[in-house]
Amino acid sequence: MWISNIRNFDGIHYFRVTMWQRIQTLYLAIATALVVTLFFCVKSFMLGPGGAHIDEVKYISFIPYTILLVIATILQVIALFTFNVRVLQMRTAVLSALILIGLQGWLVFDYLTAADGVLFRWTAVLPLLAAILDFMAARRILRDQLLVESISHLRSRKR
Repeated sequence: MWISNIRNFDGIHYFRVTMWQRIQTLYLAIATALVVTLFFCVKSFMLGPGGAHIDEVKYISFIPYTILLVIATILQVIALFTFNVRVLQMRTAVLSALILIGLQGWLVFDYLTAADGVLFRWTAVLPLLAAILDFMAARRILRDQLLVESISHLRSRKR
């Protein structure tokens, strides 16, 4: 979170948060929270005789899932804190969304090929939700970048 120093007319310093002024930062923060949540969630569990839980499988218990989650988390954090460099922020958000869609596809494949008695938790859709939020943020970032470029172009034509 970046804090800028603002001075009002009385000479008193007020601080305001500049990072949270744009909606895409909120989208990226929620997507980051969803991806980080997957490190602690259970992906699926097996039912035994009588409906008792036999075994729980976490996302981090499978190494490829863990690698994808770590890469997606790093990209999410980079996208969240590089709000001054819009092109980098947009590219990392899109790349993270693509990795999360790949993870979601892998989860769908695991769901379709799962044995009887394996039930998936609702957390299996969190990568898809995070990817949608990333794409929404990237769209807003692109819109901001195009606006800045058009204003810059207009300023250069006036001179």
